[in-house]
Amino acid sequence: MGAGPDPVRGAAPQPHRRRSGFRLRDWRMGTKLATVLVIPSLAFLVLAGIQTRGLVGQTTTLSAFAEQVGIGRQISTAVDRLQHERDRTAGELAALRRAGTGADRDAAVAALRPLQEATDRAVTELRDAAAPLADADAAWRVSYSEALEAYDQVVNIRAAVAPAVLSSDTVLSNYHRSVAALLNLLAEPTPGSGRQELTEAVLRYVQISRVKELSSRIRAELYAAARSGRYEADDQVTLSDLRAQQLTALGAFRVAATADQIRRYDRTSVDPAFVAATRMEERTLPGGGDAKPALLDATQWWAASEQRQELFRQLEGDIVADAVRQADDASARQLRDTLLVASAIATVLLSAVLISLLVGRSVARGMRQLRGQALRIAQVDLPLTLQRLRTVDRPIGTIDVPPAVIDSQDEIGELAEAFVAVHRSAVDVAVEQAMMRRNVNAMFVNLARRSQVLVERQLELLDDLEREESDPDQLENLFKLDHLAARMRRNDESLLVLAGTESTRRWNRPVGLGAVLLAASAEIEQYQRVRHENRTDLHVVGHAVGDLVHLFAELLENATAFSRPDTAVRVVVEPDGRGALVQIVDEGLGMSPSALTEANAVLAEPPAADVSASERMGLFVVSHLSARHGVRVRLSAGREGLVARVRIPVELLAEAPAPEAGQPAPGRLVRGPEPQMLTGPVAASGALAAATAELPVAGWRPAPGRPAALPVSPLTGRPLGDGTDAAATPPPAAAPVPAPRPRPGRAEDVLTPDAGAAAGGWFSRQGPASSALGVTPAPAATPVTGGTNERGLPVRVPMAQLTSAAPADRPVVRHEPDPEAVGGMLSRLYSGVRRAEAEETTEMYLPRDEGGRRQ
Repeated sequence: MGAGPDPVRGAAPQPHRRRSGFRLRDWRMGTKLATVLVIPSLAFLVLAGIQTRGLVGQTTTLSAFAEQVGIGRQISTAVDRLQHERDRTAGELAALRRAGTGADRDAAVAALRPLQEATDRAVTELRDAAAPLADADAAWRVSYSEALEAYDQVVNIRAAVAPAVLSSDTVLSNYHRSVAALLNLLAEPTPGSGRQELTEAVLRYVQISRVKELSSRIRAELYAAARSGRYEADDQVTLSDLRAQQLTALGAFRVAATADQIRRYDRTSVDPAFVAATRMEERTLPGGGDAKPALLDATQWWAASEQRQELFRQLEGDIVADAVRQADDASARQLRDTLLVASAIATVLLSAVLISLLVGRSVARGMRQLRGQALRIAQVDLPLTLQRLRTVDRPIGTIDVPPAVIDSQDEIGELAEAFVAVHRSAVDVAVEQAMMRRNVNAMFVNLARRSQVLVERQLELLDDLEREESDPDQLENLFKLDHLAARMRRNDESLLVLAGTESTRRWNRPVGLGAVLLAASAEIEQYQRVRHENRTDLHVVGHAVGDLVHLFAELLENATAFSRPDTAVRVVVEPDGRGALVQIVDEGLGMSPSALTEANAVLAEPPAADVSASERMGLFVVSHLSARHGVRVRLSAGREGLVARVRIPVELLAEAPAPEAGQPAPGRLVRGPEPQMLTGPVAASGALAAATAELPVAGWRPAPGRPAALPVSPLTGRPLGDGTDAAATPPPAAAPVPAPRPRPGRAEDVLTPDAGAAAGGWFSRQGPASSALGVTPAPAATPVTGGTNERGLPVRVPMAQLTSAAPADRPVVRHEPDPEAVGGMLSRLYSGVRRAEAEETTEMYLPRDEGGRRQ
C-alpha cells in the first residue's frame, strides 16, 4: 500500500533535554537551596576558621613562650652554678701555676668537686624541664642544642684543671662559651608580633642576667689575681672592659625595667654586703701616676663577692618570676579569648545552619508539595478529566477542583493558588470544548445522516437510469456516477466515525471474510486492480461486517491511490492462529521510516478528532475502527511499496451460517435478467450459499462441468478474467435476444447477491431485508417518531420510515429512454442535492444518552 505526503500534525514536540549538572538552570530546587545555604555557611566557616586559626596560633605561640620563659628559672640556676664553678676554677688555676704541688692539686680538686656536682645537678634539672619543649620552634631548639654542646665542652675541660697543663684563658674560655650559650637560650623566647610588653619582660631579665654575668667575671679576674699574688699584663685592660660592659648592661636594664624593678635594684645596691664588695672592688681600680692596683685578700674577696652575687641572684630570680607570671597571664588570657571566639563562631555557625535548614526545609517542602500537586494535575487529574469529557455523551455536571495543598501566605502559597486557578480554568475550557465537541459531533451525525439519505436516493435514481439506458457510452458514465455516489456514502460513514457514532447499517448473520474483502473492493474506484488470494474459509460476525468493510475499503483505496495504475494490489488472507491475517500488498511509492513510525503510532493509539483527522481521514478511520473491534493494523515496508497487515482476533470470527429457506441455489449470480457485477478480476460463481463458500477470488477456477459466467466491467462492458487481458478474449457471439444491461458492482451486491431486485439487504437502500429472516413485516400502523420537542411537534427518526421490503415480482419495464430526458433528470437530481444542502431546518439529530433518551 502506498501513501501520500507525511501528515502534518503541527510542530514536533521538543525532545526532552537531558539534565546537566554543569548548568545552573538544570539544578534541582533542593540543590539550589542547599547551594544558597551551604555556600555562605562555608564562606563564614572559612573566614571563622582563618580567624580561629590565627587565634589558636597566637595561643600556641604564647603557650610555648610561657613554657620557654618558665624554663628561665632552671637556666638562671644553671648559669649561676656554672659561674660559681668558673670563678673558683680561675682562682685555683692561678694558685696552681704559682707553686703547684701535688697537695695543692688535691686541694684544688677537692674544692672544685662540690661546685662541679652542683653545676651538673642544675644542668640535669634544665634537661628535665626542657624535655616537654622538644616540639618547640626551631630557633629555640638550636639554641638549646648549642648550650648543651658548650656545657659538654666544660665537662671535658674539667680534667685539665688539676694538672694545669692548659692556660687559664683556654680553660676559662670554655666556661665563657657555655655561660654565653645559656644566656642566649634565656633570651630566645619570642611572644610574636604585637606583644611588646612580653618582649620587654624577656629583655629585662636577660639584661640583669648579663649584669650578673659581668660581675661574676670581674670576681673571677680579681680572685685569680689574689690567688696568684699579682696582676697579669692585660688584667687591667680586661677589668676595665668588663666594668664598661657592666655599666652598659646596667643602663639597658634600667631602661627596660619597671619602676618596681628599679626600686628593687636600688635596694639591693645599698645592701651592706653589696656595698662592701663594691668598695673592695674599687680598691683594685688603677690610681693616678705610677700607683698600681691593690691586690685583695683572696678569702675576703671571695666571701664579699659571693654575697654580692647572691644578691644579684635573688634580684634575677624576682625579675624572671615577674616575666614568667606575665607570660602565663598572657597565655591564659589568649587561650580564654580563643575559646570564647571559637565558641561564638561555633554557636553562630550552628544557629545559622539550624535556621537555614529550617527555612530551606520549609521552602523545599512547599516546593515538593507544589511540584507533586502540579504533576498530579498535569499527569492524573487533568488527563482523567479530559478523558472523561471525551467519552461522556450526556450533560456534564460540576467538576470539582481540589484546593491548593499549601495554605501559606508567601509566594509559594500564591503560586499554589495560581496552579489551582489554572487547573480550574483548564477544566472549564475542557468542559466548554467537550460541549462544543458534542455539538459538532451531533452536527456531523445529522449532516452525515442527511447526506446518506440523499446518496441513497441518488443511487436509487441511478439504478433506474442505468436500467433504462441502452447507450453503452452513456451507461458507462452512469456507472462512473454510480460509483462516485457509493464513495460518497463511504465518506458519510467516515463522518460518523469522526463523530464517534456507529453506522446504522448492520448485518445479523456471519459473513464470509472473502465476501467482506470483495465488498471492500467494490467500495473503491480502482477495484479492477485488486487481486484476491483467499486461503481460508473464515466468517466474520455480523455486527462487525460493516466496520471491517469500511476498514478494508480505506486500506485498499490508499493502496490503489498511491501505486501505479498498471500494477495490481494483492489481498492475501491467511489463518493466524485462531484468528485471521489479511495482507494488502501494493507496489506503490512507499513511506519514509519516520512516516511509517508515525502512521503505526496513530494506528496503535487512535487520536482525537482534529484538523489532522480530516486531512488524513482514511488513517483516522482505520485507527478508530480497529480499536473499536480489537483489530491490529500495522504498516511495514515491502519489496516495492507497503504491506498493510490486519490481524482479526478470534472474537470477530464465527462459524459459517446454515443456508436459509428461500435462498437461491448456487450457480446463479444474476437477479432477474440482469447480470451481477463483482469487483476485481474475479470469476462469477453461484450465490453465496454459505457466505463465501462459492465466492470468486483471484486464481479461482470453476468446477468441471459447470459453466462460469464472467462479470462484466462497468467501464468497458467486456468480461473480466482472473488476471488475463480482456482484449485477448474474443467477444461472445451475438445472441438473438437483447443483451442484459450490466450494473456497477457495489458492496450490497456482494454481501446480498441473491435478495432480488427490490429486496432490501444489509447494504441496500431500504435497510436489512426481513425476508432474509423468513418474516415479511407489516407496514407500521403509526409513524415512528423520537418523541416531541418543546413545541409539541414530533421529532422524526432518520431512515425509520423507509420500506423494509418491496414487491419481489415487480415487472421490469424496458423502453428506450430519451437522451434529453435523461439529461434533464440528472440536472434535476443535481439541483435537488444542492437544495438539500442549502435548506435550513430547526431539527438536529442528537445521539442518545445511556438511558436511551435523546438529549
